[in-house]
Amino acid sequence: MRVIFVLFLFINLLFGVPLMLLGEYKGQDVSGWLASEKLDGIRAYWDGKKLLSRSGKIIAAPSEFTAKFPPFELDGELYSKRGDFQRIQSIVMDKTPNIQAWKEIKFYIFDVPKQSGGLLVRLEKIKDFLKQKPNENIKVIQQKYIKDKDELLLFHDYIVKIGGEGVVVREPNVDYIVGRNDLNLKFKNFKDDECLVVGINQGKGKNSDKMGSITCQKDEKLFKIGSGFSDEDRHNPPKIGEIITYKYQNLTKKGLPRFPIFLRVRKE
Repeated sequence: MRVIFVLFLFINLLFGVPLMLLGEYKGQDVSGWLASEKLDGIRAYWDGKKLLSRSGKIIAAPSEFTAKFPPFELDGELYSKRGDFQRIQSIVMDKTPNIQAWKEIKFYIFDVPKQSGGLLVRLEKIKDFLKQKPNENIKVIQQKYIKDKDELLLFHDYIVKIGGEGVVVREPNVDYIVGRNDLNLKFKNFKDDECLVVGINQGKGKNSDKMGSITCQKDEKLFKIGSGFSDEDRHNPPKIGEIITYKYQNLTKKGLPRFPIFLRVRKE
């Protein structure tokens, strides 16, 4: 099982797109940083010619959707509205794109990776492009200056109140940074992560005829996830070898997630 997980990480590293990855906000001083809503969609990278998933696979978007995209790189989220992840995923990951369904999707931009300068300077490049060539399929995510920690907490609470997942807070004066770092952070009421499914466990009691929990592997550690599944999920559970996203409260002394809850299978 360890070999499978290490192999998965190696493949992602070798063939995945070199993206900025968010660290975790833990009370750091973010005075003067930029904050935005964290969208719960599908991460996508426009390389100037095609849309790619974070693992480097081509996203089968209709040619009409990307026809007027710029000739330079964009980093963003394919998204429709709050609370709509399952539908977004089904539309975006369909290998035979549904042109009508894709009309619900927009590409929300949070960075222009190859542009030099701070975040707002980089975003000016796509904003200038859209002034010259308006495109209803591209939106630039609004960035808000945060005065201090208290203002960040208020902004976070507002986003959660209107149905959002959380916020992203970023140091405005650094270049685009590939990989996980402490200058681009996510802030949510719960933590989330991904793990490799390595076992399916039969249920008991009311779930005796279906899946009761799954066994996951993360950083060579094994743990079970038994909550967050719908009846449909329990009848058709994630498959061994798939990557799932789960949320949890914190880590135990042994480094295991406390009260892990299944969110979704990662479809890429």
